[in-house]
Amino acid sequence: MEKDDPINVLGSPLEPCSTKPLTGFFRDGHCNTCAADQGSHTVCAVMTAEFLAYSKYVGNDLSTPMPQFRFDGLKAGDHWCLCAGRFLQAHDEGCAPKVNLRATHQRALDIVPLAVLEQHDVGAQS
Repeated sequence: MEKDDPINVLGSPLEPCSTKPLTGFFRDGHCNTCAADQGSHTVCAVMTAEFLAYSKYVGNDLSTPMPQFRFDGLKAGDHWCLCAGRFLQAHDEGCAPKVNLRATHQRALDIVPLAVLEQHDVGAQS
C-alpha cells in the first residue's frame, strides 16, 4: 500500500500525531492514509472523556483495552488518528475533540472543511 503524500491541512509536512499510544492507519505514529484506508484515519485528535463516551455510544469503543490487538485503550489527553467522518459527526453533535492541525493529513479536507477543523485547533485560543 502506497501512502498518500504526507502533507497536513496547512500545506506543510505532516507532523507526528502519537507514538504512545501508537496511532495511524499504518501504525507509524502519523495520520497517513492511502486508498485502502476506507475510514480516512486522518484527523489527529486529542481525546476527551466526553468524546470517548460519545464514540462508545455510537459504536466505536476506543477506551476499552483489547490486548488481542495490542490496544491498551485510550484515555483523555491521548492523541489518536481519528476517522474524519467520526470527527465531523462528533462536531455536529457538539462533542468534537481538539485537533492538532499540523498532524492532520490533508485528505481529512475531503470530508471535513478546514474551517471546522480550525474551530477545534489545539493551538487556538478559546
